Amino acid sequence: MKFFIDTANLDEIREAKSWGILSGVTTNPSLYAKIGGKLADFEAHMSKICDLCEDLPVSAESTAETCEGMVEEGRRLAAIAPNIVVKLPICEASLPATHTLTLEGIRVNMTLIFSAPQALLAARAGARYISPFVGRFDDIGDDGIQQLETVVSCVKNFSYGCWEAEGGPEIITASVRTPNHVTQAALLGADIATVPFSALKKCVHHPLTDRGLESFAADWERVKNA
Repeated sequence: MKFFIDTANLDEIREAKSWGILSGVTTNPSLYAKIGGKLADFEAHMSKICDLCEDLPVSAESTAETCEGMVEEGRRLAAIAPNIVVKLPICEASLPATHTLTLEGIRVNMTLIFSAPQALLAARAGARYISPFVGRFDDIGDDGIQQLETVVSCVKNFSYGCWEAEGGPEIITASVRTPNHVTQAALLGADIATVPFSALKKCVHHPLTDRGLESFAADWERVKNA
């Protein structure tokens, strides 16, 4: 399973990339606002992320609400860098927009997926990536992993004629909150998990690992002082 980082923070992207595990970046308006981003600087900031990531896919989200607006903004975003992926929320306007952009060779990440029918429609419309959410189901007392399992099973049953040469469409497990979300996504065969940096760091640690490191360090001090 591939790891994407879900952030617009350049320092977080830079550090994750230094680990040698990064396969892509996803952003959205909320993440850009979180770093104090300004509208006038948005495209320049996305360009910085693309440069930092070299050829890794970087999702930049359209805020347009009509099909025509999504297509126009998608073209503009795709022109920022070759590795830009246009992120569109699943809705009636985004399906024809995705179809149009796909025919033009522009990759789309269909986001805010909460059901298998939504995922299947996204795949059929030509989405390169499909992003079902997990954590937001948990927030309302539902089982996000069970929903992810249904999406993965349904989408993987079929071929769609788009992006097959690149191994797509690929399923991005989104709204990841915990290492267990990552584990379950991998067990279910999701292609990618996009993980906030805080959750990514949690994946590195385990209480027994931390305890073992402390024990090794203490024992080595005794050796040095013997």
